[in-house]
Amino acid sequence: MGLGDGSALPGTARMRQETGTLDRGDGIPLAWRRMRGHGPGVVFLGGFNSDMTGTKAEFLAGWCEARGTPFLRFDYSGHGASGGRFEDGTIGRWAEDAAVVVQALAEGPQVLVGSSMGGWIALLLARRMAVRAVVGIAPAPDFTEDLIWAEFTDDQRAAILRDGRWMRPSEYGAPYPITRALIEDGRRHLLLRGSLEVTAPVRILQGQQDPDVPWDHALRIGKALAGGDVRIHLVKDGDHRLSRPQDLALLGETLAPLLREDGGEARAEVRV
Repeated sequence: MGLGDGSALPGTARMRQETGTLDRGDGIPLAWRRMRGHGPGVVFLGGFNSDMTGTKAEFLAGWCEARGTPFLRFDYSGHGASGGRFEDGTIGRWAEDAAVVVQALAEGPQVLVGSSMGGWIALLLARRMAVRAVVGIAPAPDFTEDLIWAEFTDDQRAAILRDGRWMRPSEYGAPYPITRALIEDGRRHLLLRGSLEVTAPVRILQGQQDPDVPWDHALRIGKALAGGDVRIHLVKDGDHRLSRPQDLALLGETLAPLLREDGGEARAEVRV
């Protein structure tokens, strides 16, 4: 697969990957992987019910290694190699997981790359800490309310209110629980009901054939963002994962200028 702007430079030494776990403060270990490098770093924030070994995370690991760029990825509690139960997680809990890992392990300015739910987590972090930029891949802020609860039938809502959970079928694997706690906690972290106070540069990559996050959701995010350096790239034939070789090349092309010292002129832009 082509790495685009992240192709290895002659003589680039292979970077050593560190692995470990970090106690988030209550005895639940958060699994992480890190490569040290030079200059601003990249942090990957995965999606709902995914982990840090997916295609985009592995691409970014190779892309960052080729550039000598620091790279950090991890699993939220209840995901992948981390401890805890998935059904105990909420947006607020997973955002705290991310904050714990970033504050403990990331050094210097960071570009947060968030996929799907990870885009929501990245924006929550960018409101509370200084970041160099945010890149959202089909970012899904407010998805618990606008893309799940709003689309549920009366029977599904009743089941969640009665039983505390409902098992949702998935195109990507086994059914997974949608819990009452997830929905109710999500309402405490909604971002698109007013101005979204993030002034760092934001880049959004969104497939227009995405069955999970409608492409106009990206436009809602762009409209809500308070900062002026916002660019949205709509991929006409792109799906939710955006993991094809051309999608990964686009991710590298989007990320590279954000890591340069001359990060580019601020402007609002939508591309199709």
